[in-house]
Amino acid sequence: MDPILLNLLKLAIWLVILVVIFVPLEYFFAVSSHKPLRKGIGADLCYYFLNSLLPAAILSIPAAILAWTAQHILPAKMLEFTASLPMWPHALLGFVASEVGYYWGHRWSHQVPFLWRFHSVHHSAEELDFLVNTRAHPLDMVFSRTCALVPMYVLGLGGPTSASGGSLLPVLVTLVGTLWGFFIHANLKWSFGPLEWLVSTPKFHHWHHTKTGPIDRNFSSTFPWLDRIFGTHILPKEWPESYGIDSEMPEGVLNQLIHPIMPKDAQVAVNPAHSEVEVVEAIPESVK
Repeated sequence: MDPILLNLLKLAIWLVILVVIFVPLEYFFAVSSHKPLRKGIGADLCYYFLNSLLPAAILSIPAAILAWTAQHILPAKMLEFTASLPMWPHALLGFVASEVGYYWGHRWSHQVPFLWRFHSVHHSAEELDFLVNTRAHPLDMVFSRTCALVPMYVLGLGGPTSASGGSLLPVLVTLVGTLWGFFIHANLKWSFGPLEWLVSTPKFHHWHHTKTGPIDRNFSSTFPWLDRIFGTHILPKEWPESYGIDSEMPEGVLNQLIHPIMPKDAQVAVNPAHSEVEVVEAIPESVK
C-alpha cells in the first residue's frame, strides 16, 4: 500500500478510537451541551489529518539538526551522564525539560503579534471538545514542538547514545503530549482534586481558551505548577462562560491557513488583547 494511504488509514483508525472514547464521555460528563456535529467540525477533521502528517514531516529536519548539534557541541561528560541515567529519571527529566520549552513557546505565541497570527487559529474555536486539540495552523504546531524539543537536546536527553532509550524520548514526549492534548480540550466536567496541582485537566486548559475571563493564563500543557512558578496560573471554581477570540477568523481551512501570512491591510485584525501578556493585571476577587 502507498505510504501516504497507509498513514491516512492509521489516522482514520485512531480517529475512530478517539470518537468511541470521547463522544460518550462528552455526552455524559459535558461542561456545556452542544451537538457532536458542531460548527466547524468539518474544518477540524481536516486539521486532524493535516496536522497529524505535515508538522511531523517538517520537524524531521530540524530535529535531526538538533540531535547532530547536541552530539557535537555538548561536553562529553554531560552526554555520558544523561546516557547513564536509568529509564524513569531520564524520561521524567526529558518530560519536564520539554514542558518548560513548550511553556515559553506557547507564551511567546500570545505575546508576539506575528506568532499570535498563527496561534489565533487554534483559539478561534468557540466550542471546545477533544477534536479542537488539532485545530491549529501547521506552522504554529511546528514552532511549539520545536520549542519543546530544544531543551531536551540542549540537555543531551534526545540523542541516540542513551542506554535508556534517549533517542525515542522526543517521539514519546510528542506522542504523550498529543494524547493528553485531546483530553484537556475535551468537553469534560472532570476534577482531579489535589492532583490538579500536579497535572493539567480540562478545566485548567479551558481557562486558557476563555474569551471573557482573565486571558493569557495556563500555558503549560501538562504541568500546572510551571504556570505557578512563572506567575500565569489561574483555576477558578467556575468554568469559563465563553471561548474564542475578539477578532474575526475566516471560515474554511484554506482561508485560515493563508490568513496569518496575508498583508496587515488584508488581514482580519489581530486580537489586541493577546498581543502582550500582562500577568500582573487585576484579577476579579471571585477568581483569586
